[in-house]
Order: sequence, then C-alpha cells, then structure tokens
Amino acid sequence: MPESAFYAKAMQGASRLVGHWLLLGQATPDRLAMILADTARLAKLGEPEVTPSGDMLSKWSDEERPPLWAARTSLFLLVQMPSRPIPRDEPEACAWAYCWLRNRHFDDFNQAHEALPDHLHETLKPALEWAWADKLTQRLI
Repeated sequence: MPESAFYAKAMQGASRLVGHWLLLGQATPDRLAMILADTARLAKLGEPEVTPSGDMLSKWSDEERPPLWAARTSLFLLVQMPSRPIPRDEPEACAWAYCWLRNRHFDDFNQAHEALPDHLHETLKPALEWAWADKLTQRLI
C-alpha cells in the first residue's frame, strides 16, 4: 500500500479506534471520556485541554476525526484489556498500527512487531508494515 493511502486509512480508522473503546469500555460514555482524557495525561499520550463529554466521544467515534491523543489513548487502553480486542477492519487496523508507533519508540520494524501483545502479532502485521514504511518517509513526525 502506498504510504499516502496508508495515512488516509489510518486517519479514517482513528474514529473506529475511539469507537472500539466506547464499545468495549464498561462505563457510561461520560465516564469513558473522563478515563480517556485522564489516561492521556497520566501516560503522557497527549494533553487534552478539557475533558470531553460522552457526547463528544460518541461524535468522534461516528463522524468527526478524533484528536490524536484520543486515538493514541484508546489504543493504549484497548491493548491492555483482558478480552484481547483486535481491529475490526483495515482502516481501524491502520489506526492501531499508526498509534502503536506513535505511542512508543522502536529502533526497527521487528522490535515494533515483537512488542505487540501476542494476540495482535498476525492481525496487525500488514498494517504495521505499512505504518513502518510511512514512518520511514517521515510522515509520522
């Protein structure tokens, strides 16, 4: 996949990634929005100026592109869930891979791939390869 197509898919999938958090999180949308913003601040994945409402979180998951901190933090939370969720489609997989590389520093593709939770190794490998190629072209800066 050309890097430009990857980036477009990753940005399209960002709302699906936030939606996945909204779907699997076990709390009200307002509480999930608060958890997302607080986690972003604590894990240093972004600095939300304000804590979004549950309605805003729903908009981000349906129609609006979420801020990058929300997508990055959604991935951070999803990969820690005991239910071991996986991306539901290719755009969401691209968003997962994009955020995976944005959340942590890796020296090479193999290191990034091996750091994934075991249940994501095969599922995310193609998208992670595209994300790594995108990173090499400096788009991920």
